[in-house]
Amino acid sequence: MHDEQLTDLERLVLSRRRFIGAGALAGAALFLGGGLLGRSALAEGVAAASGSPLMGFANVPASTADTVTLPPGYRFRPLISWGQPLHADSVPYRGDGSHSAAEQLTQFGDNTDGMSFFPWPGDANRALMAINNEYLNYPYLLAHGEHPQSLEDVRKAQAAVGVTVIEVRREGGEWRFVQGSPYNRRIHANLPIAVSGPARGNDLLKTEADPQGVEVLGTFQNCSSGQTLWGTYLTCEENFSDCFGSSDANLEFTPDQKRFSVEHASVNDNYWHLHDARFDVSKTPNELNRHGWVTEIDPFDPDSKPIKRTALGRFKHENAALATTKDGRVVVYMGDDERGEFIYKFVTRDRLDTRDLKANRDILDHGTLYVARFDDGNGDPDHPKGRGQWLELTAGKNGLTAENGFASQGDVVIRARQAGTQVGATRMDRPEWIAVSPKDGQVYCTLTNNSKRGGDGQPVGGPNPRENNLYGQILRWREAGDDAGASTFEWDLYIIAGNPVVHPGTPNAGSHQINADNMFNSPDGLGFDDAGRLWVLTDGKFSNAGDYAGMGNNQMLCADPGTGEIRRFMVGPVGCEVTGLAFSPDHRTMFVGIQHPGEEGGSSFPDHQPGMRPRSTVIAITREDDGMIGA
Repeated sequence: MHDEQLTDLERLVLSRRRFIGAGALAGAALFLGGGLLGRSALAEGVAAASGSPLMGFANVPASTADTVTLPPGYRFRPLISWGQPLHADSVPYRGDGSHSAAEQLTQFGDNTDGMSFFPWPGDANRALMAINNEYLNYPYLLAHGEHPQSLEDVRKAQAAVGVTVIEVRREGGEWRFVQGSPYNRRIHANLPIAVSGPARGNDLLKTEADPQGVEVLGTFQNCSSGQTLWGTYLTCEENFSDCFGSSDANLEFTPDQKRFSVEHASVNDNYWHLHDARFDVSKTPNELNRHGWVTEIDPFDPDSKPIKRTALGRFKHENAALATTKDGRVVVYMGDDERGEFIYKFVTRDRLDTRDLKANRDILDHGTLYVARFDDGNGDPDHPKGRGQWLELTAGKNGLTAENGFASQGDVVIRARQAGTQVGATRMDRPEWIAVSPKDGQVYCTLTNNSKRGGDGQPVGGPNPRENNLYGQILRWREAGDDAGASTFEWDLYIIAGNPVVHPGTPNAGSHQINADNMFNSPDGLGFDDAGRLWVLTDGKFSNAGDYAGMGNNQMLCADPGTGEIRRFMVGPVGCEVTGLAFSPDHRTMFVGIQHPGEEGGSSFPDHQPGMRPRSTVIAITREDDGMIGA
């Protein structure tokens, strides 16, 4: 990294810290009292909600159209789509799934998800973007339209997942992808990646190919992400276990393997294990332990080796939301996206060095991992709130002893889920994205849904108030003393999603902000802009029927944390998930991911041409008057 880049990044870090710190002083006044309104206060809140100072756009109706629907005055254009060539000599996208594995390595990956925008030092019209490529749509990825039938098919799948780093430039007021940039890079399932932190060298990470347990091949099933204050990208490995299976149909899975729902035939028709022994748990059982981490990438150094930061724990990571403590240490909030799993945070041992950003490159290797326990709350269905605490996950403490299977900190982070169970953490309704408000430091987390709540040992109550939770909710908490390093917090439910048309007067109608015009299900993506608008992206049922009647395709909404008002800002095309969110520094361009359009057929997005398969796409949204998004 060049010295001039460090100088610009230092300014960015300092400005962010001052901005967040100033806002946090007023955080207590907004929490609980100024946030979620009870139904009894609805009439009083209507006037304020209808005039939200943050939202200057009209609510968009639900839609089932095969396009991106936006408010009047907004427009979108595709930035980059699956199969788009990255390098000057990359072959063009053909649209029929016939590309080879080698060709896919030189093209943009499949199923875009989390992303970050990295401004170029000293040039406001140039930037890099790091974009996750989560998983595969085999009916479109492979020419035969089936699950992988050969090693070549598996290699193509492995080439299409992971992360893509691209350069973008602003021309004529629009950001465009730069084909042939030396910064364009694919970080895929067979790329060597270093292992750092307490799990490095642990026996559970050792394989015949890597007897020392220090270098892993690949990152894949990358859901969302995080952007560090020192200019790097954190990509989060989520459903990694879907890629594993067993050629031995009689193999009895271990409790640890069962905790990650490993199946003999693999999940979602991956079948990598039938052609690549690395993913066959009957042959290489420790390979499973080498995935499920947060991986750090330097987008500005195309020759750098990514690093799996094991101190942050191993589970099905959704994203990584960063904050700082009052004494200057770094905090990473993380959710484990599976029914009945936990919410975590990691607090670094060392303080953030804002003068020498290179000095922070290993800051995530040393610190303390915590898991959340929530109380049962006040029992008020209209305004549930309560208290919670962070439980330390350190070997030798809280029952994390050798007798219980935790002989070292490496064992704790590899078996983070089991450690959370050991200390008594609260099982949640699928924790997905976490976002920290830039205005007051409050933390928001999407709990997307849970069909097992009330069963499978998951009691109903506290921040998980509904049995067979179809619609999901957004949890919010304020750390004690407005300090991200605190050991206790207060929580409430900011939004409870629902369908008040199908289920009026019941808990499935949702909280007071939900009405016939803005209802949604399965909140997933979550992020703030600098003005404090909260953006909510959904990955739910798009049948537009039954419990989901009137909801249309998946969508993105905007919420005002102060008034509680929610407006639908965007609706995606047929069969997609709306996921991934980033802004240009001037907030005049919003980047959003359209994942798996046509997942169940019926879409030709974005090309809308005969013979072209639907493609996962990152779109750029702008205003026709070149104003700030949402304002």
